[in-house]
Amino acid sequence: MMISGLLGLAALALPALAASDAGSAPESLKPLDLTGHWAGYISLLVMVAAYVAAMLEEVTELRKSKPMLLAAALIWFVIVLAYREQGLDELAVAAFRSNLQTYIELLLFIMVSMTYLNAMEDMRLFDALKVWLVTKHLSYRQLFWITGFLVFFLSCVVNGLTAGLLMGAVAVAVGKDNPRFVSLACINIVIATNAGGSFSPLGGISTLFVWQHGILGFTEFFKLFLPCLVNFLVPALAMHFALPQEIPSIEMADVALPRGAKRLLFLFGVTIALAVVFDMELHLPAAAGMMAGLSLLQFFYYYLRQTEKAQALRQSEFSLFFGGGDYQTAATQSTRFDIFEKVGRLEWDTLLFFYGAMMGIGGLGYIGYLDAVSHLLYGQLSPTLANIAIGLCSAFVDNGTLMFAILTMHPDITQGQWLLLTLTLGVGGSLLAIGSAPGIGLLGQAKGQYTFSNHMKWCPVILLGYFASIGVHFLVNAHSF
Repeated sequence: MMISGLLGLAALALPALAASDAGSAPESLKPLDLTGHWAGYISLLVMVAAYVAAMLEEVTELRKSKPMLLAAALIWFVIVLAYREQGLDELAVAAFRSNLQTYIELLLFIMVSMTYLNAMEDMRLFDALKVWLVTKHLSYRQLFWITGFLVFFLSCVVNGLTAGLLMGAVAVAVGKDNPRFVSLACINIVIATNAGGSFSPLGGISTLFVWQHGILGFTEFFKLFLPCLVNFLVPALAMHFALPQEIPSIEMADVALPRGAKRLLFLFGVTIALAVVFDMELHLPAAAGMMAGLSLLQFFYYYLRQTEKAQALRQSEFSLFFGGGDYQTAATQSTRFDIFEKVGRLEWDTLLFFYGAMMGIGGLGYIGYLDAVSHLLYGQLSPTLANIAIGLCSAFVDNGTLMFAILTMHPDITQGQWLLLTLTLGVGGSLLAIGSAPGIGLLGQAKGQYTFSNHMKWCPVILLGYFASIGVHFLVNAHSF
């Protein structure tokens, strides 16, 4: 089922490549303005209804991908009908394929990244890190800062939800007898995760969008390091004085890493390097480098499987003569080294939600609504005020969705303003517990200890960090404006 799904996506991508020739003539025409057309009104209504349904997922228990997928299909259905009335349906189809290609590049990039993370989880690399931290007998305050800094840098290359839940597990394990520590540590982890993911193109969906669209080069994101660090440090310093000072007493057993764990970590680094090289040197999509890295993981799994089979065979022959032996079954080995099992464990609901969001927003942009919003935001307001306001909105609306909407608007702003937008959308989600994936994840992981109201108590200092990071950005990156 999983293989056929991925093949289906690849098959959809092929017509997009062919359309560069077949659709070249209609692409030269200007898109129709459907903002006052029946198709525009229906599309806008459908998208709003779908997004409201997605936001009410916790109440309705309806997965957020379902309404968004239906909305995307309906929006492009009415767009093509409207264009067919004018004999321009090929123009709408070419636009759909362009949006689909953007999504496929995102999907492949995230698929490889998350597959590697699932493989690392199976190799118990994250468990080993958690146990190493817990058994160091550090004070609550020391653990607060160590988990904060670790997740700040870890979220540069690991998706925010995984990084946040990893450090959240440390906070819960250490502070099981101290709810105040767990609450403050979780708030700190959410802020640090969002801040750390904002100065790297690999840190989140919004930064990945900007990199994929060629707005900012790979190294240009690192100009946001100091602003992001300030965004993390300002509230952390304020919370430091509210932390308990004692040393928790807790013991955990050591974790033995299986064969190949360290080499897997090395291969992940090679894969990220390939993505950067493919983008910067070959001018190919970063997803192409990630897929090359996926092939390395497949060959590495093949090597591990074959060598373990040979070792198991030798051990079984030995046991025939001397008895005993408790060996891993072939079925277990097959699952452990099955790359498609790792792919199957991806968060497909979120990935399909982004398909619906990207295609739906792309449709609204093609209709003309996003141009109107762009003229309102970046025409009547200054780019700085617009970007700060959009960043504050990310406390309520997914930052990836917002960033794709802005990219579809094509605002004419400087590199410094693009960096500002990347910063504010990345860290704005820290204002509320429900404003980002790490926050939502930790609400479930530390249920009863980390709560929405506990996070709200520290909202003023988080907001202070938000504006402090903006000030630092204008100071250190003044040449970019």
